[in-house]
Amino acid sequence: MAISFSRPQPFAPRWPHPRHWLPAFVAGAVLLALFCFNAVGAQSGADVANLERNVKAAFLVKFLGYVDFPENAAPTAGEPLVIGVLGDDAVAEELSRITAGRGMNGRQVAVRKLRQGEAPGKLHLLFIGDDDAAGIERALASVRQQPVLTVTETGRNLRLDSVINFRVIDERVRFEVSLEAAEKSNLKLSSRLLAVAYKVQRAGH
Repeated sequence: MAISFSRPQPFAPRWPHPRHWLPAFVAGAVLLALFCFNAVGAQSGADVANLERNVKAAFLVKFLGYVDFPENAAPTAGEPLVIGVLGDDAVAEELSRITAGRGMNGRQVAVRKLRQGEAPGKLHLLFIGDDDAAGIERALASVRQQPVLTVTETGRNLRLDSVINFRVIDERVRFEVSLEAAEKSNLKLSSRLLAVAYKVQRAGH
């Protein structure tokens, strides 16, 4: 089956009163600026790798603010949002650093390093830094049909079972979204997230 992508639709031309759209507009502009952050610029080597890692870690935290989890998967009062990281300890450490003492939507964020073959437990987001195809498949299978936002960084086209996939395009960190994978995981993604995605794979395509 061919996989087709469509670019995000432009904003609607008719705007409501500014007091309704201005907060969302500002939030969207900030999100777009972050998502279009130049990952390379004039730097090179280790600095580039570190910058790309930091940008991806910032994205992962932001993603949590743009997804609705089903009631049975949402954290209860006092529980944190949990990010599992497989195959990239550097991203896990950066996540721990930037979420220390900070929350997302009023909740704390906890970060767990995972090892290949380890049971993931209860997660809200699983980042798979492993670029090995078999390893990615095993990791995705471990949370299949569960309400977990899965994020890969294959550098290739979006995989069928990953909700979000990072790519570096024109020296910028961008991401693709699979609505089909999101629906299978019973997740609802914000239109503001889709609006700044590089590509959106819609269900049935």
